[in-house]
Amino acid sequence: MENKLANPAPLGLMGFGMTTVLLNIHNAGFFPVSAMVLAMGIFYGGIAQVIAGILEFKKGNTFGLTAFTSYGMFWLTLAALWLLPEISKGKGIATGEAYMGWYLFMWGVFTFFMWLGTFGKNRVLQFVFLSLWILFFLLAIRDWAESPVIGIIAGYEGILCGLSAIYLAMAEVLEESQGKKVLPY
Repeated sequence: MENKLANPAPLGLMGFGMTTVLLNIHNAGFFPVSAMVLAMGIFYGGIAQVIAGILEFKKGNTFGLTAFTSYGMFWLTLAALWLLPEISKGKGIATGEAYMGWYLFMWGVFTFFMWLGTFGKNRVLQFVFLSLWILFFLLAIRDWAESPVIGIIAGYEGILCGLSAIYLAMAEVLEESQGKKVLPY
């Protein structure tokens, strides 16, 4: 009897995509960051992606392991950067915008190399990583320049990035459940 493993990528892509869309609705200027974004960042963007990454390890997929585990940890660290100054009774100093720009820049560097790792994979996955490294660089520039306009542009670009991840997740789920390609990717 064959022991078939489920594909963990749609879980990771949905955790990433939905959380990215919600945060970037904020970045685009529509709503303030709220507990909803933090909760999504911790549980779906963070923990669910780490679980997907661990399952990619079981499948022998180094790219999936690295991507999902790393971006899951991104969401957990981002939530911690926002929460720790509030709950640490003065022991956790808030990160200044310029320094936060370096945090985002380093994630952009990592994402650029991950994007290179998508060459030879499907076009939607390539777009997810391309748009994500652009997003990280735009957010870094926003923080360095203290530019609300660049932040709004980044927000719209981030919404597109997140929606592309959601699309790919659903394309993979529908393909497996229908036994044929339903959405092109």
